Amino acid sequence: MVDKGPRPAESARALFPGSGANRHAEPPGPDPRRKRRCGERKSFPLPVSPLKGQPREERTMRRQGMKRTIPRWIPAVLAAAVVVFGAVPAAKALSAPEALVERARVTLDSLTSDPNFSWLKNYLRYARGVLIIPQFLKGGFIIGGSGGSGVFLAREPQTGAWSEPVFYTMGGGSIGLQIGASAAEVILMVRTDRGVEAFYSSTFKLGADASAAVGPVGMSMEGSTPHNLSADILSFAKAKGLYAGMSLEGAVLKVRDDWNLEYYGKAVGPMDIIIRKAVSNPRSAPLQQRLEAIASGR
Repeated sequence: MVDKGPRPAESARALFPGSGANRHAEPPGPDPRRKRRCGERKSFPLPVSPLKGQPREERTMRRQGMKRTIPRWIPAVLAAAVVVFGAVPAAKALSAPEALVERARVTLDSLTSDPNFSWLKNYLRYARGVLIIPQFLKGGFIIGGSGGSGVFLAREPQTGAWSEPVFYTMGGGSIGLQIGASAAEVILMVRTDRGVEAFYSSTFKLGADASAAVGPVGMSMEGSTPHNLSADILSFAKAKGLYAGMSLEGAVLKVRDDWNLEYYGKAVGPMDIIIRKAVSNPRSAPLQQRLEAIASGR
């Protein structure tokens, strides 16, 4: 038999050992050449999720909380601020009696700081009591004649301390503002024990239960004292920045029991407030302190 030489496939394997023709002849396993080119593959451990092992509902809630970070922490911060600094109370409006007490203090400052009423400070040093009416309206503005509401405070002779305020109304058809004013700030200065005792009654009339006169006005009276005056009560009034003398003959004063009840929280009369000192209200302090300062010459 004649040898015809190597077949084409065998020739190809001989010439190209790495060709596809003899690829299946190589032993199985990783290619050492590929290992040298790429190097060995190394595995790295992955971080464990903090939610792993938790119930599905809790994982869902925590994921939602992570996505909603801002809305969740704002209430917590606000709650902490309330704990640290305390809740801010809403401003409370003054009741009618409380507002009248504050307006009485303003009226007292208005008259005692007026140069034409400079003598009033000197007179108040000798006062046994004072009635302050922030707004007294002349007839025609209210039904039944002139009138207004005010507060009365009595002064303790031994200590010089001023009592808590008692609420009154003063009215009467014969009351008149001498210069024709329609409204005025009014202060009645009580000089005598008889004048103070008249305020202990629920109702009394000036001229009958206590004598009254118009107080002097003008800077020329600054150095004078009220000892030479015989009236139990002196009246001082200012309307639109001007002196306005008042005729008090026949004026009727009545206790405002409803306002005393509202201001002190219980039913009390003038003697309960002034003599027995059964009640008090911290809103009276500014007016009392101002009266003490004026009476002591400050």
